[in-house]
Amino acid sequence: MRRLPSGLYSGRRTSGTAFIVLCMTEKPLDTTINEPSMTADEAEMLLFALERSRAHFAWKSGGLDAAGLNQLLPPSKLTLGGLLKHLALVEERYTIDFTGEAPGAPLDNPEAQTDPDWVWRTARDDTPEELYALWRGAVAHSRSALAKALADGGLDQPAKFTTSGNGASPNLRRIVVDLHDEYARHVGHADLLREAIDGLVGEDPPQRMHLA
Repeated sequence: MRRLPSGLYSGRRTSGTAFIVLCMTEKPLDTTINEPSMTADEAEMLLFALERSRAHFAWKSGGLDAAGLNQLLPPSKLTLGGLLKHLALVEERYTIDFTGEAPGAPLDNPEAQTDPDWVWRTARDDTPEELYALWRGAVAHSRSALAKALADGGLDQPAKFTTSGNGASPNLRRIVVDLHDEYARHVGHADLLREAIDGLVGEDPPQRMHLA
């Protein structure tokens, strides 16, 4: 279904207001989970699922120094730093489907489009500040582009880049599901990696409670 650019490799559940993960950067990662309305439509529920998975990942990857972000859990070669850079790339990849425009960092690097190991190899040399800013920026770009696309044509409109083998374009519904699937897969990896680093466990990040 997905056709990528030439050479590119293919706690307890809670609700509430903002809870922030303090990380090794001036801007912390936001782990807010905003519950959908009781009568949410399809678009609202798809966005809720995506944003909740982003919050899960922010919780499990935030607040670490370089040693933590580069810590391995053998025999896997995955690291939280590598996942931050990989998911930033994935966010930019799907943003192309929302905008039809050239991607931003890190997908604008030519090596990112040809070498499947590039994100994992280069993440080791990036500072925590660089990795957190990269992922946060890619998420903000994707979130803004998707909101505009939904306002302009909804989930039924065709993706602006991805095509299947016969040239057909999936609709944005499929693209949002594919983006969420990336997080659903890698949040599980982040769970295991973070527990091995400092023992942090849980299903959902803690949320500040509303006061009566």
